[in-house]
Amino acid sequence: MERIADRAGYTRGAFYGHFADKDALVAALLEERTRRERDEVAGLAAAEGDTWEGLRAWHRTRSAHVEEWLALRLELVRHALQRTPGRRSVLADREEIAREALTGAVARELGIDATEASFAALVVHALEDGLAIQRALDPDGVPADAVVTATELVLRGARRSSDEQSER
Repeated sequence: MERIADRAGYTRGAFYGHFADKDALVAALLEERTRRERDEVAGLAAAEGDTWEGLRAWHRTRSAHVEEWLALRLELVRHALQRTPGRRSVLADREEIAREALTGAVARELGIDATEASFAALVVHALEDGLAIQRALDPDGVPADAVVTATELVLRGARRSSDEQSER
Protein backbone atom coordinates (compact mmCIF):
# COMPACT_ATOMS: atom_id res chain seq x y z
CA MET A 1 0.00 0.00 0.00
CA GLU A 2 2.85 2.36 0.80
CA ARG A 3 4.37 1.87 -2.67
CA ILE A 4 1.02 2.49 -4.35
CA ALA A 5 0.43 5.67 -2.33
CA ASP A 6 4.00 6.83 -2.96
CA ARG A 7 3.78 6.27 -6.74
CA ALA A 8 0.47 8.15 -6.80
CA GLY A 9 2.02 11.02 -4.87
CA TYR A 10 -0.12 10.55 -1.76
CA THR A 11 0.51 9.71 1.83
CA ARG A 12 -0.79 6.41 3.13
CA GLY A 13 -3.44 8.30 5.10
CA ALA A 14 -4.61 10.12 1.97
CA PHE A 15 -4.84 6.80 0.19
CA TYR A 16 -7.09 5.36 2.89
CA GLY A 17 -9.18 8.53 2.71
CA HIS A 18 -10.16 7.45 -0.81
CA PHE A 19 -10.11 3.66 -0.55
CA ALA A 20 -10.98 1.38 2.36
CA ASP A 21 -8.26 -1.09 1.40
CA LYS A 22 -6.29 -2.53 -1.50
CA ASP A 23 -9.32 -4.55 -2.65
CA ALA A 24 -11.36 -1.35 -2.97
CA LEU A 25 -8.58 0.20 -5.07
CA VAL A 26 -8.39 -2.83 -7.34
CA ALA A 27 -12.17 -2.92 -7.70
CA ALA A 28 -12.19 0.80 -8.62
CA LEU A 29 -9.45 0.26 -11.22
CA LEU A 30 -11.28 -2.70 -12.70
CA GLU A 31 -14.56 -0.78 -12.79
CA GLU A 32 -12.84 2.13 -14.58
CA ARG A 33 -11.35 -0.29 -17.10
CA THR A 34 -14.76 -1.88 -17.67
CA ARG A 35 -16.38 1.51 -18.31
CA ARG A 36 -13.60 2.46 -20.73
CA GLU A 37 -13.94 -0.83 -22.60
CA ARG A 38 -17.73 -0.45 -22.72
CA ASP A 39 -17.28 2.96 -24.35
CA GLU A 40 -14.69 1.62 -26.81
CA VAL A 41 -16.96 -1.22 -27.89
CA ALA A 42 -19.94 1.15 -28.18
CA GLY A 43 -17.79 3.29 -30.47
CA LEU A 44 -17.06 0.25 -32.63
CA ALA A 45 -20.76 -0.57 -32.84
CA ALA A 46 -21.59 3.01 -33.88
CA ALA A 47 -18.80 3.25 -36.46
CA GLU A 48 -19.33 2.54 -40.12
CA GLY A 49 -18.00 -0.74 -41.44
CA ASP A 50 -18.03 -4.30 -40.23
CA THR A 51 -18.70 -4.22 -36.47
CA TRP A 52 -17.71 -7.88 -36.08
CA GLU A 53 -14.32 -7.27 -37.71
CA GLY A 54 -13.83 -4.19 -35.52
CA LEU A 55 -14.57 -6.33 -32.46
CA ARG A 56 -12.11 -8.98 -33.63
CA ALA A 57 -9.34 -6.39 -33.98
CA TRP A 58 -10.21 -4.87 -30.60
CA HIS A 59 -10.04 -8.28 -28.90
CA ARG A 60 -6.73 -9.14 -30.60
CA THR A 61 -5.21 -5.91 -29.23
CA ARG A 62 -6.77 -6.43 -25.81
CA SER A 63 -5.46 -10.01 -25.56
CA ALA A 64 -1.86 -8.82 -25.29
CA HIS A 65 -2.43 -8.42 -21.55
CA VAL A 66 -4.92 -11.24 -20.95
CA GLU A 67 -2.73 -13.05 -18.44
CA GLU A 68 -2.20 -9.98 -16.22
CA TRP A 69 -5.85 -8.96 -16.29
CA LEU A 70 -7.00 -12.51 -15.77
CA ALA A 71 -4.74 -12.82 -12.71
CA LEU A 72 -6.28 -9.67 -11.28
CA ARG A 73 -9.80 -10.80 -12.07
CA LEU A 74 -9.26 -14.24 -10.54
CA GLU A 75 -7.82 -12.64 -7.42
CA LEU A 76 -10.98 -10.58 -7.10
CA VAL A 77 -13.11 -13.68 -7.66
CA ARG A 78 -11.14 -15.47 -4.93
CA HIS A 79 -11.72 -12.53 -2.63
CA ALA A 80 -15.44 -12.50 -3.49
CA LEU A 81 -15.72 -16.15 -2.55
CA GLN A 82 -14.32 -15.35 0.90
CA ARG A 83 -16.78 -12.55 1.66
CA THR A 84 -19.47 -12.77 4.29
CA PRO A 85 -22.37 -14.83 2.89
CA GLY A 86 -25.11 -12.60 1.57
CA ARG A 87 -22.83 -9.58 1.08
CA ARG A 88 -22.41 -8.14 -2.37
CA SER A 89 -18.99 -8.75 -3.91
CA VAL A 90 -16.67 -5.85 -4.78
CA LEU A 91 -16.71 -7.37 -8.26
CA ALA A 92 -20.52 -7.20 -8.58
CA ASP A 93 -20.69 -3.58 -9.83
CA ARG A 94 -18.14 -4.28 -12.55
CA GLU A 95 -20.04 -7.38 -13.62
CA GLU A 96 -23.30 -5.46 -13.74
CA ILE A 97 -21.77 -2.80 -16.02
CA ALA A 98 -20.44 -5.45 -18.39
CA ARG A 99 -23.71 -7.43 -18.45
CA GLU A 100 -25.79 -4.28 -19.06
CA ALA A 101 -23.60 -3.30 -22.00
CA LEU A 102 -23.82 -6.80 -23.43
CA THR A 103 -27.59 -6.91 -22.88
CA GLY A 104 -28.01 -3.71 -24.88
CA ALA A 105 -25.81 -5.00 -27.70
CA VAL A 106 -27.62 -8.35 -27.83
CA ALA A 107 -31.03 -6.64 -27.78
CA ARG A 108 -30.02 -4.39 -30.71
CA GLU A 109 -28.46 -7.26 -32.67
CA LEU A 110 -31.47 -9.55 -32.25
CA GLY A 111 -34.17 -6.88 -32.27
CA ILE A 112 -35.57 -8.01 -28.92
CA ASP A 113 -36.17 -6.30 -25.60
CA ALA A 114 -33.61 -6.20 -22.81
CA THR A 115 -35.49 -8.75 -20.69
CA GLU A 116 -35.21 -11.34 -23.44
CA ALA A 117 -31.61 -10.38 -24.21
CA SER A 118 -30.31 -10.55 -20.65
CA PHE A 119 -29.78 -14.31 -20.55
CA ALA A 120 -27.93 -14.38 -23.88
CA ALA A 121 -25.77 -11.53 -22.58
CA LEU A 122 -25.01 -13.51 -19.42
CA VAL A 123 -23.96 -16.49 -21.55
CA VAL A 124 -21.71 -14.30 -23.71
CA HIS A 125 -20.15 -12.77 -20.59
CA ALA A 126 -19.48 -16.21 -19.11
CA LEU A 127 -17.99 -17.34 -22.42
CA GLU A 128 -15.64 -14.37 -22.33
CA ASP A 129 -14.42 -15.36 -18.86
CA GLY A 130 -13.95 -18.99 -19.83
CA LEU A 131 -12.21 -18.17 -23.10
CA ALA A 132 -9.86 -15.76 -21.30
CA ILE A 133 -8.85 -18.60 -18.99
CA GLN A 134 -8.38 -20.94 -21.93
CA ARG A 135 -6.33 -18.34 -23.81
CA ALA A 136 -4.09 -17.76 -20.79
CA LEU A 137 -3.52 -21.50 -20.46
CA ASP A 138 -2.98 -22.13 -24.19
CA PRO A 139 -2.28 -18.90 -26.12
CA ASP A 140 -1.42 -20.77 -29.31
CA GLY A 141 -4.53 -22.94 -29.17
CA VAL A 142 -7.16 -20.26 -28.48
CA PRO A 143 -7.42 -17.31 -30.88
CA ALA A 144 -7.33 -13.84 -29.35
CA ASP A 145 -10.69 -13.07 -30.94
CA ALA A 146 -12.38 -16.36 -29.95
CA VAL A 147 -14.98 -14.53 -27.87
CA VAL A 148 -16.23 -12.72 -30.97
CA THR A 149 -16.69 -16.02 -32.81
CA ALA A 150 -18.42 -17.49 -29.73
CA THR A 151 -20.68 -14.45 -29.51
CA GLU A 152 -21.63 -14.76 -33.16
CA LEU A 153 -22.52 -18.43 -32.60
CA VAL A 154 -24.64 -17.66 -29.53
CA LEU A 155 -26.47 -14.81 -31.28
CA ARG A 156 -27.01 -16.85 -34.43
CA GLY A 157 -28.55 -19.61 -32.32
CA ALA A 158 -30.66 -17.13 -30.36
CA ARG A 159 -31.85 -15.50 -33.60
CA ARG A 160 -32.76 -18.90 -35.07
CA SER A 161 -34.64 -19.86 -31.90
CA SER A 162 -36.50 -16.54 -31.89
CA ASP A 163 -37.41 -16.94 -35.58
CA GLU A 164 -38.69 -20.47 -34.98
CA GLN A 165 -40.83 -19.33 -32.06
CA SER A 166 -42.35 -16.49 -34.05
CA GLU A 167 -43.20 -18.89 -36.90
CA ARG A 168 -45.28 -21.03 -34.52
